[in-house]
Amino acid sequence: MRSVVVLQAGPLMSVQDLGRTGYVRMGVSASGPMDEAALRIANRLVGNAQSDALIEFAVTGGRFEVGEPVCFAVTGGAVSITVDGERVDGWASHVLLPGQVLHIGALTNAVWGYLAFSGGVLTEPVLGSRSTHLRSGLGGLEGRRLVPGDALPLGDPADEVLDAPQRVLRMPVPRPAGPIRVIDGPQAGHFDQAAWQSFLREPFVVSGSRDRMAQILEGPLLRAAGGHDIVSDGTVMGSIQVPASGRPIVLMAERQTTGGYPKIATIASVDLPRLAQAMTGSLIRFKRVTQAQAEDLWIARARTLETVLASLDPGADAANEGGRS
Repeated sequence: MRSVVVLQAGPLMSVQDLGRTGYVRMGVSASGPMDEAALRIANRLVGNAQSDALIEFAVTGGRFEVGEPVCFAVTGGAVSITVDGERVDGWASHVLLPGQVLHIGALTNAVWGYLAFSGGVLTEPVLGSRSTHLRSGLGGLEGRRLVPGDALPLGDPADEVLDAPQRVLRMPVPRPAGPIRVIDGPQAGHFDQAAWQSFLREPFVVSGSRDRMAQILEGPLLRAAGGHDIVSDGTVMGSIQVPASGRPIVLMAERQTTGGYPKIATIASVDLPRLAQAMTGSLIRFKRVTQAQAEDLWIARARTLETVLASLDPGADAANEGGRS
């Protein structure tokens, strides 16, 4: 079977796909990518289905080699990529041959990177997904981070993938600037006007206390007039919990499925990747929107992403040229 061998692994490197759904009631959150668009683009660049598994890494990539020719692509942010010391571009497909070493350096403008191989990573599915849930030890490769010496099985790519023209992302998914948009959380009423003013008017700093489960924000301390202890209720990716310390905690892909702290707000899905990719030390602000506005923003982004993905298909450039003639 085809495989890729990890020679060097950066932190929090794991196998991820779009995540497992339907198990929240059993205490298992979806896991999946921290930046879904980057995962989908990486897979499309190498001719995979969007649901195929790949490698996600945090901050720094690593070194890899393969036993048979494969197509690969790296997305997520700006990063140095070399094959046997020769620089190649990110957000584009390339061929890696047996005996060559792929090296991925440190991301310079993002936190989470994605490495896709043609055929996809074929670790054993658990509960319908290959995503690694590190906190629970589920999925991926033995439910753990990848380490040097690991060999990941790969599927067989379509025959035309290796011989096809290079695919290059020429139409990036726009990542808006400005405040991170939020909707009211289920315990929004626990926070008085003063707390809301601090939350919406003052900046927060993305702290170094972050992983796939959550990230803590530094800044104004938020006090819940209605108390910081509640009967545990459900959480979603993007829930902003406020414990007694007053420091907001944003729950991410591997969140716990219930929580006993009041949740002042929920990050709008459209801005979750932007927050996940914000570098440690970055300043962020929040802006309140309605649920309807958040849904409209998500629909617009989904349509844009589909256009971007379609632009990566073979013949898309020719079709676009024909449309301009």
